Amino acid sequence: MHRALIEPADAGDAAAVVALWRACGLTRPWNDPEADFALAVAGPASVVLVARGEGISGSVMVGFDGHRGWVYYLAVAPERRGAGLGRALMAAAEAWLLGKGAPKLQLMVRDDNEAALGFYEALGLERQKVVVLGRFLGEGEASPL
Repeated sequence: MHRALIEPADAGDAAAVVALWRACGLTRPWNDPEADFALAVAGPASVVLVARGEGISGSVMVGFDGHRGWVYYLAVAPERRGAGLGRALMAAAEAWLLGKGAPKLQLMVRDDNEAALGFYEALGLERQKVVVLGRFLGEGEASPL
């Protein structure tokens, strides 16, 4: 089992958390992870939780839109995987959402990410009968999600 302290990140954690997200393959060229981090840390309806031990070994971004809780960027450093840290981060995310009054937790996983799908299913999350639709807003050419 893990021995890390899980707590909210602050602005000073941005570089380490974004580096972790990149090391775990969670970033995409069309998303700005620094902006995502800054918005989540500054917002009253969102948080980035980090696992601290010898540095930041895991993180999860959590938000509540008033209807559902959302989980993003769950990351565990590759050398720390398999010790329960991902489960602990998800438990902390759920506790944060319960504290906000969220009745349901949701997250999106790319359909070809079998490892992540297996992880979440092992935690009791179920595939939902919904289709996610989207569009990029603002200037520039649309990029694939």
